[in-house]
Amino acid sequence: MKQFVTKLSNMLEAVTLAMQQLRLEEDEKTIAMLETQMLEPDFWNDPDSAEVISRQAAELRRYIETWKTLADDLMLTLELIELETDDTAEEQFSTSVSELVKRYDELMIATKLNGEFDKNPALVQISAGVGGTDAQDWAEMLMTMYIKYANSHDLSVEVLETSYGEEAGIKSATLRISGPFAYGKLITEKGVHRLVRLSPFNSDNLRQTSFALVDVVPEIADAQIHIDEKDLKIDTYRSSGNGGQSVNTTDSAVRITHLPTGVTVAIQNERSQLKNKQRAMSILQSKLAELARIQKLDDISKLRGTVKSADWGAQIRSYVLHPYNKVKDHRTNFETSDTAGVLGGKIEPFIEAYLDQNIVK
Repeated sequence: MKQFVTKLSNMLEAVTLAMQQLRLEEDEKTIAMLETQMLEPDFWNDPDSAEVISRQAAELRRYIETWKTLADDLMLTLELIELETDDTAEEQFSTSVSELVKRYDELMIATKLNGEFDKNPALVQISAGVGGTDAQDWAEMLMTMYIKYANSHDLSVEVLETSYGEEAGIKSATLRISGPFAYGKLITEKGVHRLVRLSPFNSDNLRQTSFALVDVVPEIADAQIHIDEKDLKIDTYRSSGNGGQSVNTTDSAVRITHLPTGVTVAIQNERSQLKNKQRAMSILQSKLAELARIQKLDDISKLRGTVKSADWGAQIRSYVLHPYNKVKDHRTNFETSDTAGVLGGKIEPFIEAYLDQNIVK
């Protein structure tokens, strides 16, 4: 029992310090400000803006409550253990302590994130690379993986655009994932992901290697940068679902390409072409602002040729489903044989391993 007391005492001390370092009181002030806005009589006159504010307030409340609940549960369990005189009760507390350790480890990831945009929503773009239909299927598997990860970690997911493959899978997809430290966590996923498996798309069931590119940038609300109109190619088209099923009966989907860099943003989730265009421009600004920041440029016009290829030799992580099961991150050498768990959204050990090695700035 003594080891439980020591462990829980150390965890409670670390959580108390983390809550101070993360300045949760500032988040509480933000909630109060948002709630004041929500009480305004004309708040719902702009439904899109109102929805964003309401969601932000709800996410912050959940985040703060998660920290406070963990601190309370640690304190209560510690008190119960210290009152226990029967050493045979150790097994009774073992499960509770293990669950607290799991919650503690997950939350403490936030203390490793101090980048400028780590708290921002993440714009996650997944693109099929080399591998034909297998690669498109692999891209869809990755999209599902990130959606499941977000759903299991109280993060909100919005599918902004999906371009489906002719036979199966997707050619590309763009997700907006929001919630506390969404970008800070998901930036660790940026890069080429490699899959090795027996292909379900050929009659000989041969082993196939496929690639998909995951790009992650922060959503920057005030990224009001100048983009020259002549540098843009704007296409409109009819949004569609899997198998060509029509989602909309008008050409409301919008694709904007920034010609100097090749950066492309496509949006189809709104029914209005104007709203899709406005959102696509906002995301394009975020993407170009992040590229300029990474390259230390003060002028967007200097950006050139930033598209990365999803092919051999560039992968950050390999997912092997045949002849054995293993997922390995080549940056940290962290690996696991629980391939089903990882593809089911359990990617937090990879995130934590990367943050331990390279604190994202």
